[in-house]
Amino acid sequence: MFKSGFIGIIGRPNVGKSTLLNAIIGEKIAITTHKPQTTRNRIMGIKNIENGQLIFLDTPGIHKATTPLNHFMVAAATDTFRSADILLLLAEAASGVHRDDQPIIDSLRDIELPVILLINKIDLVRKQDILPVIDRFQRLFSFSEIIPISAITGDGLNILIEQILKLLPEGQKYFPEDMMTDRTERFIAAEIIREKIILLTHEEIPYTTAVVVDSFKEDEEKNLIRVQATINVSKDSQKGILIGRRGDMLKKIGTRARLDMEKFFAARIYLELFVRVRKDWTHDDRLLKEFGYAEKK
Repeated sequence: MFKSGFIGIIGRPNVGKSTLLNAIIGEKIAITTHKPQTTRNRIMGIKNIENGQLIFLDTPGIHKATTPLNHFMVAAATDTFRSADILLLLAEAASGVHRDDQPIIDSLRDIELPVILLINKIDLVRKQDILPVIDRFQRLFSFSEIIPISAITGDGLNILIEQILKLLPEGQKYFPEDMMTDRTERFIAAEIIREKIILLTHEEIPYTTAVVVDSFKEDEEKNLIRVQATINVSKDSQKGILIGRRGDMLKKIGTRARLDMEKFFAARIYLELFVRVRKDWTHDDRLLKEFGYAEKK
């Protein structure tokens, strides 16, 4: 019996959704940082096993939206409720039932889908502290399963795959076996650059940048990819910070992004970065659409 289906990964910001997706797929296809709201788009990861094809949907963290960009991110997450066969709700072992978990749980009450609760980051707590957390969550919602995991160490992931297979319907392969994501090479290159910006800059900079890959040209004979990308910011002052003194910051971002791209694409990368000011783009519907952050109607 071959099983297949879509598994949505949901939860509040920074609980480890993208880390979980990467761990399951065995490849870094979603960027991860220690800062909340790193993921902006829904990202698909495809895991092929002997008796099934599991299609995971990593989503932005569900939070209270205050800007058009935030509304797009939350919509990208909640839209998964309608397109998935199973939902995985991530929570943290250390924080237990966080105040931001409750609204998400409430939103699941009218959803006729199996929901598996994953208590993540169990590597950071003592084993005896996990049972009280499970008990508290059990009182809030009727989960199909509750599985303690660590997306970092891989603990519990085999159990998770087994439970998903039990719940998935019988079906066909949706995608070829050599495909691990639906995202384009341009998208992945842009996300790698954005990850380095988030890791290397502070305050509002990570949240007011949009990366657009203007050119992605492959030279198969030389095993070389030439990438040109523009980092868009909201203010002139942010442009100065991103470029840095004598271009030091932009060079640092470019070097780290290039090294990660070379690992992912298994090719030499020639990367050119430019910085452009697009005034208050996070509030501009036209620019949000141009940068790939338009809500689907």
